[in-house]
Amino acid sequence: MNFRQFAVHNVLRNKRIYMAHFLSSAFSVMIFFTYALLLFHPDLQGELVSSSGTLSRLGTIGMQVSEVIIFVFSFFFLLYSVGAFLKLRKKEFGILILLGMSRNQLNRMLFVENAWIGFAALAFGIGIGLIFSKLILLASARLLSIQEGLRFYVPLKAVLLTAIAFGVLFLLIASLTSIMAGKERVAELIRSEDKPKPEPAASAGLSVLAVLLLVAGYVIVFDFAINRRHTSFQQLLGGVVLAIAGTYLLFTQTSVYLLRALRGSKLFLRRTNLLTISELTYRMKDNAATFFIVAVVSAVAFTGIGTTLALGDPGLASMVNPYAYSYSAGEDQSFGAQQVKKIGDELTAAGYSYKAHAMLPLSTEGGYTVVRLSEYNQLAADLGYRAETLGGDDEMFLTPSYVWQKEDMDQAGYPPGPVELIIGNQKASPHFVKYAPRIVLPDIGYAGTAVITDRLFDKLKQGYADPLYKTYLFTVPDWHKAVGVSRELMESINNDGQNGDYLRSLSLEWLSSKQKNGILFIVSGLVGIVFFTFAASTIYFRLYADMDRDEKQYGMIAKVGLSGKELSRIMTRQLFLMFFVPLAMAFVHSTVAFVALQRLVGYSILANSLKIFGAFAAIQLAYFLVARWRTVEHLKRKIS
Repeated sequence: MNFRQFAVHNVLRNKRIYMAHFLSSAFSVMIFFTYALLLFHPDLQGELVSSSGTLSRLGTIGMQVSEVIIFVFSFFFLLYSVGAFLKLRKKEFGILILLGMSRNQLNRMLFVENAWIGFAALAFGIGIGLIFSKLILLASARLLSIQEGLRFYVPLKAVLLTAIAFGVLFLLIASLTSIMAGKERVAELIRSEDKPKPEPAASAGLSVLAVLLLVAGYVIVFDFAINRRHTSFQQLLGGVVLAIAGTYLLFTQTSVYLLRALRGSKLFLRRTNLLTISELTYRMKDNAATFFIVAVVSAVAFTGIGTTLALGDPGLASMVNPYAYSYSAGEDQSFGAQQVKKIGDELTAAGYSYKAHAMLPLSTEGGYTVVRLSEYNQLAADLGYRAETLGGDDEMFLTPSYVWQKEDMDQAGYPPGPVELIIGNQKASPHFVKYAPRIVLPDIGYAGTAVITDRLFDKLKQGYADPLYKTYLFTVPDWHKAVGVSRELMESINNDGQNGDYLRSLSLEWLSSKQKNGILFIVSGLVGIVFFTFAASTIYFRLYADMDRDEKQYGMIAKVGLSGKELSRIMTRQLFLMFFVPLAMAFVHSTVAFVALQRLVGYSILANSLKIFGAFAAIQLAYFLVARWRTVEHLKRKIS
């Protein structure tokens, strides 16, 4: 057996602990290759199909940024995993040196081992990416709402970029193994597994500080969301940093302190709780850094994917303008009426029901825009809102026309007292009597939209000297499905600018937004999945890092009467906490982020949040059940 075969044999002999490292490396390669596949795609080099050059540039930038994120994060993750495995093999290194292996030979062996694992993962990851490349392109085309799809091509540039990038990364990791292996003496290496662990200690003050930091971080984030016009990005960053610091202290101090406090309770002496709680105290102390990393990384994954899903929701698009079509007629009112009939006929022919009513806004000299009460109530009824009333010509109410306006009015309410409305030689001073918070009259009153009685409106209109232009607003229940009809209407109406009319389509605006959000979803989704995979692999590393110690410990306890059923119960509790305590902390962080986001956008994202939490919880549960089964069965075989 030559030296290279000896190194490869070592990897195969330790395949149980190296498997997670190999699979995580291969998964990183596959995701990196996926981004490269899209980055170099011919259809994404110029314009996105049915989109604009801006979207193409955004997509290219997003892919490039994602490549860098995956590469950098993969480097640190793989460095961590290699370091964890080297610690498990210290006794083996000591024996090899005792048998005559030099330090240089040991370093060379570690280099060959890690290079072999890295290049095997590189080949496997690219191979899997190539196999599923057609499926990836189909899914990406759907997310980007590209009607014609993304054609299949031979991704030579993507393969070359991935091979070079990760080839360099794996060689760098392999070169650093000699530094991570350390320079400990032979006796210390051999006795590394037999050293007793110190008693876990925790500070009561730091335990309380952890809770205070978390609460302070959450309060700052909520304050940013509620009073965002008076805050800064630095404040948001400060809140996140405080929450992260609190999370670290929560795992390193508070969890250990609470478990130690349980030792004085009756619960500690019940059945196998003495063994369970004592072992958990050591595990929490040993795994605190791992739990912290898993919680933070998982929270980033949940928040990124959940936010992108919320941004792509049709309901968020309809917040700005709830109408499927907004047709601004020109000065020729009869021609405008013909165009309105044409829009209605096209919708009916395509099988869409609709309602359409006109709005005639007037701008006053004071900056307000006024609208008839009857027109407001007609449009409100189309949207399913209740009708409003006014007591007379001396009353008016305020309603928002923009999302930012609604947010300001929600906080400030409506201004008291009379306001003078002046149009030409006509004047009126009605009082604001209420605030209607729904956006029923979109995009008209930048300074403020006031609804007045029809009689007062007709009086003020007499002073208006400029031509009057009506806007017809269409409500369509399934507006997001009417993309084809919208394209035809936009081409036939907006391409002829002779009559001064203009048509807006909510479905086409949402489609453009969805393409942007599709890019965000691909970027944040795949990065989030990589982060979550790395987090799960980190738990795997810690689980198998403790396996040899568990075998010895439970083997000795089994000799004094520990049954297989009791072993299964103890390990289930310990593994459950290892898998779900960091996940629960990530859920809490993400929930705070989602609540703050909901406050920012004014739209419920509960459904999207539950989808993300449910999906990742199901994946983690499946992973937990498999890990529990394999761990318990392995320990039972070893101690039987």
